[in-house]
Parts: sequence; structure tokens; C-alpha cells
Amino acid sequence: MEVLITAVFTALVVAILAGVIGFWLRNALISRSAKAALGAAQDQIRRAEERSKEILLEAKEEAIQAKTALEQELRARRQEFQKQEQRLEQREESLERRSSGLDSRESKLRNAEAQNEKKIGELEALRLEEAKRLESISGLSLSEAKELLLRRAEEGIQFELARRTRDAEEQFHDQADGVAREIIAGSIQRLASEVVAESTVASVQIPSDEMKGRLIGREGRNIRAIEAATGVDLIIDDTPETVSISCFDPIRREVARRALEKLIQDGRIHPARIEELVQRAQADVNETIRKAGEQAMLDSNVKGLHPELIKMMGRLKYRYSYGENVLQHSVEVSLMASMLASELGSKVNVARTAGFLHDIGKALTHEVEGPHAEIGADLVAKYGMPDEILKAIREHHDREMTTVESFLVAAADAISAARPGARRDTVEHYIQRLEALENVARGFAGVERCFAIQAGREIRVMVKPEEIDDSKAVVLARDIVKRIEETLAYPGQIKVVVIRESRTVEFAR
Repeated sequence: MEVLITAVFTALVVAILAGVIGFWLRNALISRSAKAALGAAQDQIRRAEERSKEILLEAKEEAIQAKTALEQELRARRQEFQKQEQRLEQREESLERRSSGLDSRESKLRNAEAQNEKKIGELEALRLEEAKRLESISGLSLSEAKELLLRRAEEGIQFELARRTRDAEEQFHDQADGVAREIIAGSIQRLASEVVAESTVASVQIPSDEMKGRLIGREGRNIRAIEAATGVDLIIDDTPETVSISCFDPIRREVARRALEKLIQDGRIHPARIEELVQRAQADVNETIRKAGEQAMLDSNVKGLHPELIKMMGRLKYRYSYGENVLQHSVEVSLMASMLASELGSKVNVARTAGFLHDIGKALTHEVEGPHAEIGADLVAKYGMPDEILKAIREHHDREMTTVESFLVAAADAISAARPGARRDTVEHYIQRLEALENVARGFAGVERCFAIQAGREIRVMVKPEEIDDSKAVVLARDIVKRIEETLAYPGQIKVVVIRESRTVEFAR
């Protein structure tokens, strides 16, 4: 029994000890876990504090950078505002100077007007006094004297009109043949420009004279096939290693030249191959024309054109007028017309587009009858261009124009064609022609000064008013025209303008 009690007591003691030890171990583990968690939390808090410091530093740096950029922008804006303020001050000073100048001019004009009115009153009094003296001397009243003078003047005018009418009829019959020749020459001139530029002939180099026989072919079948496919005349003569292509149409001539060069390179020359290469050359030329039109449109900054109009403009790459390339001339006129319109506050896009298209009719002058301005306006109208552009194209060679843009396009056209070097003419010959034109006008009595302008298309003659009256000025203009026609050679026509100017100068002291 004691053994049992001892065993129970021992077990009880062991259980108590085990519980105490377990409780102590559990508390130790809990304390260690709490310490570990506390250390981890402290580490996280430390890292969070360090990260917050880094974020704060980054935010401060970004704020400093933003502040610096803002300060730089503010300084730049202040400088710009200062510059604008200086410009405004300069403009204000300029306007003030102009205003003071206008005020002084206005005062001078008022003084001059008062003096003129005073002189007009004095002249009227002198005229009345002169009329009274004449009435007393002649014994006739003013109305009777007027009637007598008018009757005598009427008789003299009728005689002079009859004489001039007879002289004009005789002169007309004498000059009828010359005028007819001028009209015919003016019509031919539209097709003569290629003769000036390229003489309607293009040359193709061949490797040897043996190639000439192959181009001719058996019984001439190859040369006939080339001429039938291209519409040109192939000239094969004694010129060594050269074949000539003759045609008035520059596009057909270019197609034939490219096809012939490909035939010579290929070496297989027979009618079927000729037709194939001519078609390829035609496609190449059409692509070149399209690209040339697009490039010219980009150079002129013209937008919104129909593709067919662009192709038509590209055809002008092969068209020349007095040795001047018409496509380059069109680009130049477009740019100058737009600049003039910009300076005058007119419609820039209308002037630019009309200047670019003003000679588009020349692309069809071989195919359609009529002036190129009318042809071009009708062609552009088919593709829905505005009426303002149509008018500018149609009127750029007219004497009377209805819109400002028509004047600008005509002026740009004249400037582009009139400047030295634009057309095929040396500067020395150009200057000699203008000097000869001025010398003709200087050879007449009563001429004070004369100026050849518009590249010799017009000459303005200033006459002495005390020697040349209005009626003599008309006769002088006709005499100068006749002398020019007799002594000078010139293309087109020359406009003679005689200016008679009377000036009265007084000084206000």
C-alpha cells in the first residue's frame, strides 16, 4: 500500500513538475516569439522611416526641379513680354512719328489749297478782264467771237478729218499684207517655241553604224514599225553613230527616244519587240509626267488639285516657250502671285492656284484650237475649280480684268517672262535691244526722256509739254511705232506710251 501511495505521489510530483516546466517553456517560447515579432516590427518601422525619408528627399528634389523649371519658364516669358513690350513701344513711336508727319503734310496741303483758290480767283478776274479787252478791240461780243471761232474750227476739223481718213485708207491698203503676215506669224509662234528650244529634233547615240541597218530592217519594216508606233520621223543619214528623231510633239519625241535607246540596248529589233518597248516607254514617260506634276505642285504649295490636272501640268515638263520651261515658269508664277497677294491682303490661295494653272492650256494647244488661256480655263472648269481661279486663268492675257487675282497672275506672268535670262537670250543682246529701242524714241524732236520696260515689250516716252501738245503727242506715238517697225527686229509687239505732263511748282516760305 505504501508502495502504491509512493508511486502515486511520485507520479503526481512528476506531473506537477512537468506542468511547471511546460508552463515555463511555453512562457519562454511566447516571450521569444514576442521579442522576435517586436524586433521584426522595429525593423519594418525603421525601414519605413528610412523609405519615408527617401521619398521625402525625392519629393523635395522633384519640387526643387519643378520650381527651377517654372522659374526658367517664367524668366523666358518675362523676356518675351519685355521684347513684345519693346516692339509695341517702337511701333507706337513709329506711329506717333507718322502721325506728326501726316499732320504737317495736312497743314501744308491746306495752305497750298488756300493759295490755289486765291490764284484761281485771280486768274478768273484776269480772264474776265482779258475778255472785256478783246471785246473792245475786236468789236465783237463774247458769244459772237465764240461762234466765229467754232465755225472756223469746224471747217478746219472737217477738212483735217477728210484728209486723215484718206491717208488712213491709203496706209491701211499699204500695210494690209504686213498685218496679215503678222497675224499668221503670231499663230505659228505658238508652235515655234519648241523650234527655239530643241529644234524639234532629238539625237540618239548608237554603238556602231551597223546598228543603222538593223534599225531600218528588211525592206524598211523596222523603221516603219517605229514611226507607226511612236508617231515620229526617224532620220537615219550619214551622221556617224547617231540617229535623229524629228517630231513637233515633245512627249512623242521623248517616248520614241526612250524606246529607241531600249531597243539598241536589247539588240532584238523586230516589229513585235518594237511595239512592246514603245508601250513600256510610254508608261515610263507617263510616270515621269505624273511625278513632275506632283513635284511642281509640292514646290508651289498648291493643294486639292484633281489627278488629271496634275498629269496635265506634268506634260508641261516637255513644253518650252521662248526657251523657257513652261512647268518651271508656272511654279515661279505661282510663288510670285502668292507673295504679291500676301503683300496686298488679297486671296493668297486663289492667286497661288491660278498662277500655277495659268498656262495649263499649253499642254493641249497641239490638240485643241483656241488661245491657251481659254483652253486652260475650260479644262480647269471640268474639274470643279472655283470661278475666281477660272477668271484669273482666262483673263491673264486680257487688257481688261475683273478681279484682283487676275491682275496679280498677269503681273507675276510678266515678271517671270520679262526678267533677263528667263528666256533664251543673252544679257548682252537683251541690253542692246533695249538700248536700240530707247535710241529710236530719243531721235524725235520734243522727247525729253524715254524708258524701255517689260523686257522691251513697252516703251514710255516723256515729252516736253511746251513743244508737244496733245494732238502732236498722238502723231509722235504713231511716228515712233512706224520707226520701230522699220528699223528693229523684235518678237511679238511693242507698246508705245507717250506721256505729256505739265507741272506747276511753287514754294511756301
